[in-house]
Amino acid sequence: MKSTTSPTAFPQPEIGREMKGAEAVVECLIREGVDVIFAYPGGASQELHQALARTEKIRTILPRHEQGGAFAAGGYARATGKVGVCMATSGPGATNLVSGIADAFMDSIPLVAITGQVYSKYIGKMAFQETDIYGMTLPVVKHSYLVMNVQDLPRVFKEAFQLARSGRPGPVLIDLPKDVQQTRFTPVFPPAIEFRNSYASGAQHATDEQLKQVLGLVAEAKRPVLYVGGGIISANAHAELKAFAEKTNIPVATTLMGVGAFPETHPLSMQWFGMHGSAYGNWAVDEADLVLCFGARFDDRITGDTSKFAGGAKIVHIDIDASEHNKNKRVHLPIVSDIKFALTRLNELAVANRFTAPDTAAWHAQITKWKKEHPFRFEASKHIVPQEAVAALYELTKGDAVIVTGVGQHQMWAAQFYRFDQPRHYISSLGLGAMGFGYPAALGAKVARPDKQVVDIDGDGSFLMNIQELATAKIEKIHAKAMILNNQHLGMVVQWEDRFYGSVRGNTILGDETNVGSPDNLGGLYPNFVQIAEGFGVKGRRVHLKSDLKPAIQEMLDHDGPYVLDVIVPYTEHVLPMIPAGKTVKDMLLK
Repeated sequence: MKSTTSPTAFPQPEIGREMKGAEAVVECLIREGVDVIFAYPGGASQELHQALARTEKIRTILPRHEQGGAFAAGGYARATGKVGVCMATSGPGATNLVSGIADAFMDSIPLVAITGQVYSKYIGKMAFQETDIYGMTLPVVKHSYLVMNVQDLPRVFKEAFQLARSGRPGPVLIDLPKDVQQTRFTPVFPPAIEFRNSYASGAQHATDEQLKQVLGLVAEAKRPVLYVGGGIISANAHAELKAFAEKTNIPVATTLMGVGAFPETHPLSMQWFGMHGSAYGNWAVDEADLVLCFGARFDDRITGDTSKFAGGAKIVHIDIDASEHNKNKRVHLPIVSDIKFALTRLNELAVANRFTAPDTAAWHAQITKWKKEHPFRFEASKHIVPQEAVAALYELTKGDAVIVTGVGQHQMWAAQFYRFDQPRHYISSLGLGAMGFGYPAALGAKVARPDKQVVDIDGDGSFLMNIQELATAKIEKIHAKAMILNNQHLGMVVQWEDRFYGSVRGNTILGDETNVGSPDNLGGLYPNFVQIAEGFGVKGRRVHLKSDLKPAIQEMLDHDGPYVLDVIVPYTEHVLPMIPAGKTVKDMLLK
């Protein structure tokens, strides 16, 4: 008997018009929803720029250095969750992207980096501006492509974006020889991509049996703690996390990557913990009998000596990347799962099974006592201290700005004294710790979120590394602000010198060592950031008096355009608490 059932209708590939390979690249980007690309041109990528110049669907932003473009694409991705896209030419252009690619890899940020390459026939012959960027980036990407056949372009770009955003997000490199860009062909655009393994497709789901084990452990716990990381933000699972924490009445400590995943003004929040995190968060994890690690990876700046980390606790580790299980820390219950699915299902199972939170009143009382006795704090001074500047910015923005940072002491103070109640509002290079990240990443974040106040809290050393991006801000009309906490030193390294090296200065003074600038010696300040900003056509102001601090910050926030606020602070401040590298909570320095 003939079946009356209609055959399953599968999406069919779409055949495009004849075009150059470079034009097909642009069409692929449009189909992936790309609306902005940070791209610096050169000989091997010129065809791509010519194709971009003929479309109004993608905004091409010209950074003033390829590294700035890569960091800007990362900032865009961190602020939105969408795939950031950057592009450079071959050789030195491509190698200048590497720090930005490595940064995205370390912090699991979705990024597609496109590089021009020399003609196919010259590959491997040390042609002008040839580098093996495919080989160079293999350790710091989810996947790399060297496209030798123009017919592969539509498939490669579809795969690249799927890989970048799915599972544990990360960067993908696509290297395009110039002849592939120039070849004319008729592209066939695949409607979707399927990978044979579940990791690539992002289809990992915890079982109900596993999740019931988790709830069983929670029910038995007397001192439970939630330790959550950037995976919560990547998975857009912050609402599910909040519901789970409130249902189970478990206090929450985040990593720096997880800042904003749980509202820091919530009674259950212990803010973030680790090397420079809250004392109470560190003590709570250390004394917990159950640690639920969700979307984090037991990084050394969190654990210190891993053999002694949470030594008395049963540890549950839910992560989408199975390779992270038992890599840094042996755990009792490893679960491979998308964290949003796991939290959603945990909440459902808690309701279905009439879960009742255990009696942890004594535990919460202890944490409350720690919070009162050991908050983040700083000593008042006749000068503006950096923590005070961050606190003033928090007050004046009412906690609603997107804060981007460079790398150093200011990075830690930004996280300590600005409270984050929403995800994607603290943007920083955390795994790689790349100085120079702050201002270009702020440009990317501002392009992504033009409705938000975006402020780069930076150090004078870190800001100087990509100061040329002030030109990008001015010419592209990107109104990102920079508040420099200027102490004339490489502050974090100076802190280590003071604590562990007898205060011997090993090339950590950034100005003139015979006339070091300070709040008491304005004549010795070097360089003059206000004059530099003005040279780029950007408004700038220097402030060193406490009475001028808030008015200066307000002027920065109110200014209709990019702005550089140079806040002169003493170099003698240290970031506290501090757990020395490789040590334990027992070795935490509080003063």
